Amino acid sequence: MSPLDDTSTGIGRNRRPGDIRLDLRLIADMIDPGSRVLDIGCGDGALLDYLVYEKQVDGRGIELSMDGVHSCVSHGLSVIQGDADTDLKDYPSGAFDYVVLSQTLQAMRAPRKVLEELVRIGRRAIISFPNFGYWRIRASLLLMGRMPVTERLGYEWYETPNIHFCTIKDFTSLCDRLDITIERSVILGRDNRPTRLASADGIANFFGEQGVFMLRRNGTQE
Repeated sequence: MSPLDDTSTGIGRNRRPGDIRLDLRLIADMIDPGSRVLDIGCGDGALLDYLVYEKQVDGRGIELSMDGVHSCVSHGLSVIQGDADTDLKDYPSGAFDYVVLSQTLQAMRAPRKVLEELVRIGRRAIISFPNFGYWRIRASLLLMGRMPVTERLGYEWYETPNIHFCTIKDFTSLCDRLDITIERSVILGRDNRPTRLASADGIANFFGEQGVFMLRRNGTQE
């Protein structure tokens, strides 16, 4: 289950664009209609539901929580129980047009390995994550001396599923190291609103609350 999922939205009906979180809508906008999509850590299925019913994708999902799996399956979504840290190796290369990992990378035990698997399984991978370099988080650490609890990171340090925080700079540096191309990026500020900041801009690392990135492995054919 994505540790940042909003389970307030309904499942199993056609959605208007405003019916899912803005960051999920941005991800959906990056995906072509009719594509093959794997949503990893799909939670209650809000994004997958939107993609299937509004964009007619051939959608599949993996979810760690059995409650999430049951919710998705009961509303007609093709979702299985699975662990991204261990199960992605079983998928063949190039099996999907898009692989989505939304607000879950920081909860992975081996995020580098997961990232490598994403760009192997999908022609493109779309990843979103909270930016630990965001100025409010820095200010909380500096002024309060405690791990921050925010709307995006709503857990105390002793109960959080988030174990590998990173900044936007950390993420883009890892992509460079793994020879992964960032095709598109959207930096979000407060209230999930897109900004005009570029992912390579150090200002984005300070003012961006989260990032959404479309990736592909170098050498992947269009």
